[in-house]
Amino acid sequence: PGIATIELDRAAEEVIRKHGGTPIFKGYPGPYPFPATLCVSINEELVHGIPGKRKLQEGDIVSVDCGTQLDGFVGDSAFTVGVGTISTEAQRLLEVTEQALYEGIAKMRPGNRTGDISAAIQRYVEGHSMHVTREYTGHGVGRQMHEGPQVPNYGTAGRGVPLRPGMTIALEPMVLVGTPRTRVLSDQWGVASADNSLTAHFEHSVAVTEGEPLILTLP
Repeated sequence: PGIATIELDRAAEEVIRKHGGTPIFKGYPGPYPFPATLCVSINEELVHGIPGKRKLQEGDIVSVDCGTQLDGFVGDSAFTVGVGTISTEAQRLLEVTEQALYEGIAKMRPGNRTGDISAAIQRYVEGHSMHVTREYTGHGVGRQMHEGPQVPNYGTAGRGVPLRPGMTIALEPMVLVGTPRTRVLSDQWGVASADNSLTAHFEHSVAVTEGEPLILTLP
């Protein structure tokens, strides 16, 4: 509590540059170049929140999304955490969203398709009476931050692009408590739930191998 989101951003950029990396979000094209290292999204804000003077408060849930380019390759990852003591509803949202990510990762095996990943995420989230966004998706990641294939958080098993060893995909369940609908904020980057209900976001960059999926962005 009391930390401004821009302080998180500065800390992240310091670590990335110390290790010889580049903050890949900074300057990313959009309505105007994205101005920060991190996306920091609070409570009803789903993704793409711009760090600034806003201070975190007890009970907030905060999504931190970070992308780094190092030695020619990109890693993209996100998590949502509580600030101090959070509500039971918020804690349940975090647990469901994180587990949905792992439900999707479990499908990242040769012989499956991207639709198997999408369907697993959707089934888990909706099975807990929550919603996945329709407008924003997971994506291939490699030399560039956004590569093919797109991997939505909803879909039909058995459809989509076949998975093969060597493919790397950033899976990112974006979950909303009250509605799947979203709205873009006045800064033209941030995205929030249409009804101001709580949201959460978890993401890993994951490689398909001959066997078990390989999570590339575990701490």
